[in-house]
Amino acid sequence: MLIPALRRTFGLLGFALALAAPAAALAQAWPTHDIRAVIPLAPGNAQDVVGRIVLDQLSRQVGQPIVVENRAGAGGTTGAALVAKAPADGHTILVHSSSFSAGYALYRSLPYDTFNDFTAVIPLGIQPTVLVVAPAKGWKTLADLVAAAKASPGKLNYASAGIGAASHLAAERFRLSAGFAAQHIPFRGPIEAMTEVITGRIDFYVLPIVAALPHINAGNVIALAVSTPGRTPALPDVPTTAEAGLKDASYAFWNGIFVPAKTPRDVVARLYQETRSALAVPSVRERLARAGQDPLPMTTEQFETYFRDDVRNTAALMREAGVQPQD
Repeated sequence: MLIPALRRTFGLLGFALALAAPAAALAQAWPTHDIRAVIPLAPGNAQDVVGRIVLDQLSRQVGQPIVVENRAGAGGTTGAALVAKAPADGHTILVHSSSFSAGYALYRSLPYDTFNDFTAVIPLGIQPTVLVVAPAKGWKTLADLVAAAKASPGKLNYASAGIGAASHLAAERFRLSAGFAAQHIPFRGPIEAMTEVITGRIDFYVLPIVAALPHINAGNVIALAVSTPGRTPALPDVPTTAEAGLKDASYAFWNGIFVPAKTPRDVVARLYQETRSALAVPSVRERLARAGQDPLPMTTEQFETYFRDDVRNTAALMREAGVQPQD
């Protein structure tokens, strides 16, 4: 009886190995041609800057070109929809951010299912937001800005890179924490928004630090506060919102890589490992650190949970801020 049982056991084992072999071969072969990386926001956005730093190194490692495609529109949903409908073979990836979470609550209907059409592969990092103003405004501290806003309720305005963008939600978090009203002026992207801040037509702008640093270093704008628990090495002389007395004003901006949900798990694992290796390259780490990006080490499973929680938390913030869903 032992011999037939062994035959049955090894027969089943062989069958399982045969099924696993194509998936393993696919992961080993990936990528077989160039990779399309969709960044669903405008060039110059924080996730665009961070994404290109990492993707450049990733391309070198996997030995295939990675073609970056900025597909801005509808708060990032246009680009995300392209990836949701793309072949699930690991050759189309989505580089998205906290704005992905916002889309869930911002639109009454979406051209994809946020929770079921994507696999969250790996975070690329997290960075603080920084509040900036034009030097001509004369505000030297965050307290100065808050005092001016409360002295003229609803008169001050603030920029964002679009409704539901990280810069919008970060400003709402700050405004709600400080307890004042202000006018939201959305723009089509960070470059246009920053231009209006520099001219003084916009009173303040809260944006991811990577997009703000060049303008801060050039003296075009003044940084009044950052949203980290402690001061960030990128701006060591700038106080945190907590130091300014606002305990609930912080808003962190994350970036990450997603793929279509049906992408084989072995390919997802390979993409995770290659991206993790790219993030560990000293030159990449240095460039990300200079851009104010902090590591956010997670497994794929941890990132999936983090993303789902962030979607729900962002929806709660938008309800509190009175942001109405759009058609």
